[in-house]
Formats: sequence, structure tokens, C-alpha cells
Amino acid sequence: MHEKFLKPYNPKETEERIYELWNESGFFNPDNLPERHQEPFSIVLPPPNATGTLHVGGALMIVIEDIIVRYKRMKGYKTLWLPGTDHAAIATNSKVEKILHKEEGKTRHDIGREAFVLKVEKFVEENRGALKYQISRIGASLDWSREAFTFDEKRNLAVRTAFKKMYDAGLIYRGTRITNWDPKGQTTISDDEIVYTERPSKLYTFKYSKDFPIAISTTRPETKLGDTAVAVHPNDKRYQKYIGQTFKLNFAGADLELKVVADEIVDIEFGTGALGVTPAHSQIDAEIALRHNLPSIQVINEYAKIKLPIPGLEGVKTIVARETIVAWLKKNDLLIKEEDITQRISTAERTGGIIEPLPKLQWFVDVNKPINNRDGKTLKQLMYDAVAGGRIIILPERFEKEYFNWINNLRDWCISRQIWYGHRIPVWYRKDEVFVGLDKPDGSDWEQDPDTLDTWFSSGLWTFSALGWPEQTKDLKTYHPTDILETGYDIIFFWVARMILMSEFLLGKIPFKTVYLHGLVRNQKGEKLSKSLGDNIDPLSITDQYGTDALRMALIVGVGPGSDSKLGPDKLKAYKNFANKLWNIARFVLSQERNGKLDKELIDEFNTLTKDITSDMENYRFYIAAEKIYAYLWHRFADEIIEKSKKHPEYNATLYYIFENSLKLLHPFMPFITEEIWSSFAKATDGQARLLMIEPWFTPSEVEGPSI
Repeated sequence: MHEKFLKPYNPKETEERIYELWNESGFFNPDNLPERHQEPFSIVLPPPNATGTLHVGGALMIVIEDIIVRYKRMKGYKTLWLPGTDHAAIATNSKVEKILHKEEGKTRHDIGREAFVLKVEKFVEENRGALKYQISRIGASLDWSREAFTFDEKRNLAVRTAFKKMYDAGLIYRGTRITNWDPKGQTTISDDEIVYTERPSKLYTFKYSKDFPIAISTTRPETKLGDTAVAVHPNDKRYQKYIGQTFKLNFAGADLELKVVADEIVDIEFGTGALGVTPAHSQIDAEIALRHNLPSIQVINEYAKIKLPIPGLEGVKTIVARETIVAWLKKNDLLIKEEDITQRISTAERTGGIIEPLPKLQWFVDVNKPINNRDGKTLKQLMYDAVAGGRIIILPERFEKEYFNWINNLRDWCISRQIWYGHRIPVWYRKDEVFVGLDKPDGSDWEQDPDTLDTWFSSGLWTFSALGWPEQTKDLKTYHPTDILETGYDIIFFWVARMILMSEFLLGKIPFKTVYLHGLVRNQKGEKLSKSLGDNIDPLSITDQYGTDALRMALIVGVGPGSDSKLGPDKLKAYKNFANKLWNIARFVLSQERNGKLDKELIDEFNTLTKDITSDMENYRFYIAAEKIYAYLWHRFADEIIEKSKKHPEYNATLYYIFENSLKLLHPFMPFITEEIWSSFAKATDGQARLLMIEPWFTPSEVEGPSI
């Protein structure tokens, strides 16, 4: 028996050495796997933010994907798990701007675009290595030789190619539409980058003037300076006689011309049942205006200030303007009611700025336009059909309904951003000429569009751009579509759906066959982990204390797809104790001579367990499989079978058989300690060191003869 078993198991002394052993073996690269690995199996790592750090939620993602990959590799698949990082344009741009202001007291405009982008690129490069180290420490068996970055040259080419193909197909256009404008970040953002927060607010009910016959209710009286209509429901008898009439009046200094229109979108039960229509500052109102041919008046500018030339209001921030207008309403006896309410506020995820819906000239993807070479289907239909037709399975199934609801309500996708770091829009202008292409056209007088693309545009290409597209590489032909996408349920729409959109249009294929959605990791009280609560959200500090294998088991056992989990010291201690138990079991088994016969009853029992666990693994029930092998080894094998064998040495061969094959079943979940123990068993059995990570998954066979 190796002398290491005379000391307690020490994860710190083991894990980095074992990972280096795996890495040096070359077996993370499917090209180096033994000949029995023929059928391809592939996953691409959802690219984490290159400037971020791994948190416990990210560790859960790594653990689940590593379990899948290690299992499939042992099953004989030519398994590729492709790593990469995301340049995360808005997040990175915002972070470097803050650093620049803190360290130098400057803005990006002070140093210019070129110098700022260089600063961002340097910052990204310095941070990517730290993220890679964290991921490795969790045990991720990624093929680092194929590592990609959403902003490297190959992915840059993929983005420009995708834009060009979609533009040529008429699916990308430039137009003025209501967008989500972040006054703090000075850029548009997508619906997917909005964080909703509930805040105290007031609902005001008032009339525009004493002569206007209809009262309205709103939380934003300042936007009413740009109203061009009042909409009522066509079945609302209170207002039918006014439908079609136009009223001219002065509201807080703004001369308004309000037409009363009938529209079924109006909620009769809300407020007064009448809606002040502000086409420039509401998507719903803009749609009403389109249906009724109404003009649009912009009230608020990009800095969330009043832009109309109204004395006392022009250049004033919206919140101040609101107070001024409410005071005007009270003075003129027009305010009917003022109620305290809780309002759902849209804020920018990265800057915290309150979103202003503004009409902006931007680039959009048309999700409702029929595509010529796809039987006239729209991008929305392609996204819908891929899941509805069963070509893509979503686990757990309950998220399919949410996916379909989101698709059905999807509006054209605004893909342009007013930031400097990111994929520059491949469009050039020369006077009235517009050129869209992969590279700048000949001539020095062409100017490129200053905007960059939404990060999700490049991330939407990830499953195939990471494999080399638009070049038809061997990897692309071999590993696409990928077999599974594993990610958090909170990004199913803006990433999963975008990838389906891009792959279906550009390749005519689905990007993956299965979507496995994991939930949030919470603390013991069920609260979301956060620094403000004092929670330990750094997975490496957890692994330093309990060991990586203990963290992996604590994250996965009992946690099904789409379910939130609770993580705390008690759970981590339990699986640290289990690792120590395994070590003690190994010491005992290795101290016994391998003799005696196999006990048929015990082997049949273990084989039945193996079949159950294999079925769980095939059906992505990892949380059940892990618990089964844990319970068997601790309670059945250690507490009963080993204890019985101490009086019956003829059980020794059975002990070796069960424990060696248990290590195979446990390896995807606890790779470090199982590999370390296995090295001693492999040498003990045939004198040669073999890596457990490429051992064949245990397949039960019949054992002849009676039980001992």
C-alpha cells in the first residue's frame, strides 16, 4: 500500500498536481483520445465575462458541464469541451471607464477612441488568465488548445460575415424606433440587459386643461408635454362621443393638439380608462401612433433632461420637471388624485441608470420579415419551430412555455451600441453612399459607423464561431451542432434564443440538441448570494477550506435542472467528510490481499445500482446519480460490506471489484480524489499507471457461481 494512505487526505497537496497530470496527458483534446473514442460529443462553454471572476453560480455551471464531459469521455465518445471568454462589451467598457475616471480623473472622450480601446484590451488580457485559473481549479477538463475569445480576429471575422449575410437578406436595417436608452452609460441597451426594480412612486390623475373632457392617470406627468392623443377603448361608453375629436390646449407651457382615438390595447379598468399617448417615449404608445397616424414629439433628451423650449422646464432633469408640472396642475386645479404606489422601474444592468425610452436612429434585426431561402419563415418562426418541433429539447420542460411566450412577444432586436469597445458595425459612409462589407472599401474618404454591436450578436454565433466558422473547418463539420448547451435559466431568452436564431439562419441547423438549465445558488436561508450579505461567493476560498470534490458534490447532489439550491457550511462539511471516508475505504481495501471469489449476490446488487446510475447519467439526472453512489459507498459498502469482510477474508476480491468500479461511477462528480486513489489501484492490479479519466465507464457483467 502506498504510504500516502497513512496520512489523511489533503486536497491542497493533491488537486493542482492531478490537474497538471490531466493537462499534460493531452486527453482534454479529443484528437489525442484512444481509438475507442470515435463518435463525437461536443459542448461549448458559455463564455464568462473576460474581466469578471468566477462565483459560486458560475462554479455550478462548470461542475455540471464537467460531469457531462467526463461521463461521455469514459463512455467512449470523442469528447470536445471547448473553452472561451466573452469580451462583454458594455460591462467591460463601463468598468474601464470607471477605472479611468478614478485613476486619471478623465472620461473616454478625453483620451479618444483609439487610446481608450487600447486600455480596455490591456485590461481584458490581464484578467483572462485569472479567470482561466479559477475554472481549472474547479476541475474543468476543457480543451485549452482550442480556447476562443469573442473578440479575437477569427470571431471578429465571423461577426462581420454574419452581419453582411443578414443585411444582404434584408434582415438588418437602420431606422428610428423607440429604444431603451441608458442616460448614465450613454448607449442603447436591449430588453435583455434591463434589471427591473420596485420603488415607491406616485400615480397622478388629472386633466390636461379645464376644457378637456377626459382625465388620465400617469406616473410621469413630464412626458405628457409630448402627448399627441388620448386613447380609449372602443367599447368604453364613457368616451365614445369624443372619439375622433381633436382638442387644442396648453399643458404646463406646451401647446398640445390631442386627438381622441379608439384602441383595443387600452385597459378600461386602469386609472380612468383613458391613456395619454406619448409616441416618443413609450413602445406601446409608438405602436398606437403607428396605427392611428399620429405625430411624435420628443420631450426628453439623452441626458434625461427636458429638451422642449419651454421656459422653466428646458434643460431640467425629468424628476425636477415632474415636480414643477405637478405644482402647475395643483395651481390650476387640474390634479384630481395623487396615489402612493409601488412601481416597476427599468434600470440598466451595468450602470444602474434609469432607462428612458427614446426614439433613436439605430441598427435592428427584423425578426418578422419572411426569409426567401427558408420557405418564407421569419426568424421568430425559426426560433419557435426548432423547439416546438422537438429538434431542441429544453430541460426542465416547464421552461418551454416561457420560451414560446418570449418568442411570441419578440420585437425587432436593436443591435447597435454607442460604446467604443466591441465589434464595430461593418458599415461605411461616403456622403450619401453606404457600403456594407467585411472590410473597408477602397478610398480614404469612407467613414465607418461609430457604433459597436450588441454583445449578444457575437455571443449568438458562439457554438459555430468557436469552431472556426465562417471557414468550413474540420471541427465545425465534426462537432456542430453541439450536443448540449448548459446554462442558467435566467439567460434562456437573450442567449439561447439568439443562438438558435443565428445558427438556423446562417447554417440552416440547430446550434445544440439539448438545453440543460440550472438554477441559482443561494445561501442556507434561501437568499441570493451577495457580498453585502457577507456570503462566501468565491469558489476557490471554498475549495481551499473543504476541497474541490466536496464543493462539486455540495453543488450537485439533490439539485435538479432549473432548481435553485442552498449552499452552506453543513453541506460542504458533509462532503468533505465523504472524501475522507473514501480515503479510509481505499486504505482498508489496499491493505487486503486480492483473493477469494466474487460474491454473486453482492455483485448483482452493485451491478443493478450501476445500471440505475447509468440511466440517470444518460437522462441528465446527475443530482440523483451522485446521491446514489454516495449513499451506497458510505452506508452499504463501508458500514456493512467492509465490516462483514473483516471476519471473512474471502470477500477481498469482491471488495476490490466493487470499490474499483465505484471509483469509475464517482469520477465525474469527484474527479480529484478518485483519480488519486485510482492511481494506486491501477498500479496494484497490473503494474501500470492508467488515468481514470479515460477508463471505460463500468459496464456490469454476469458473475457465475454462488454467493459466498
